[in-house]
Amino acid sequence: MKAGRAERKPAGNLLEELGRRQLLVVTGKGGVGKSVVAATLGRLLARDGRRVLLLEVDPRESLHQLLGVDPSGGEVVEAGGGLSLQNLPPRHVLDDVVREHLRLAPLVRRVLNSPVYHHFVDGAPGLKELAVLGHVQRLVRGWGGRRRGHTDLVVLDAPATGHSVSLLAAPRVTVGVIPHGPFGHMATELAELVADPVRCGVVAVTLAEEMPVQETIELLDLLHGRLSRDPQLIVVNGLYPRLSPRRQGASRRNGAELAVRRRRVNDAELARLRERWRGPLAELPMLPLDRGRPLVSALAALLEEALADMVEGRP
Repeated sequence: MKAGRAERKPAGNLLEELGRRQLLVVTGKGGVGKSVVAATLGRLLARDGRRVLLLEVDPRESLHQLLGVDPSGGEVVEAGGGLSLQNLPPRHVLDDVVREHLRLAPLVRRVLNSPVYHHFVDGAPGLKELAVLGHVQRLVRGWGGRRRGHTDLVVLDAPATGHSVSLLAAPRVTVGVIPHGPFGHMATELAELVADPVRCGVVAVTLAEEMPVQETIELLDLLHGRLSRDPQLIVVNGLYPRLSPRRQGASRRNGAELAVRRRRVNDAELARLRERWRGPLAELPMLPLDRGRPLVSALAALLEEALADMVEGRP
């Protein structure tokens, strides 16, 4: 067994299986509720003594609203119950790699202020993506941002679908461009992390609508073609309730009819997705709650129930 490889324990339900990893990448088309699902998973997995970090790479910062905490601003913010949050500027990670390997302050300043270094960081393919994964690896090894305790699992609120595949493929790309030196060494280790389904998992989030389902199907093809792997779970978010329009007032009848029609669309797209994906699939309803902690709490209970009878690789 390679050093740092997570030991596989006897299979439990799918939620327990997901929690045994070091990295869980949550991705999906923009607007499908990816961040809400990432926060929900983070809250569910941060229990039984596990320390979970919810990592955000979007500079606009939105996850803190879902957890009811202050914005991260690059720092680790405690969210209670073993869960914490960090918004990560990738450039800071690359600068830390330079500091770690050079150590001498005058030399570090010279490199970080060098135009050559700036061009290298901005232009090298996959380097910023590598920085994100490198930060994850350092966290689970107990280095850096988690000064107050070890991180067992990082839940990454990843970029939209295609960009997430590029992020996961970045270590392999970087090794081909930069085979030696500190960045080449880091890329080699991260390529092993991403390729190991025991340590790294993928959760895809979608809506049961035509375009999000189509993008999810394309994600399955990309993951298989570029990384030779499948997601561990697909979460279908925001499903309309099953209603039967009743003869009430005209406005209520029309509203119910609209909901019935949208649910028919949901069901048709769910059937199309299931034709392509035979693995674990969890359904979450649309809830009449604003974005915030009550929404995450309600979805956490529903998602836990949905995953209770699932095991990895089988719905």
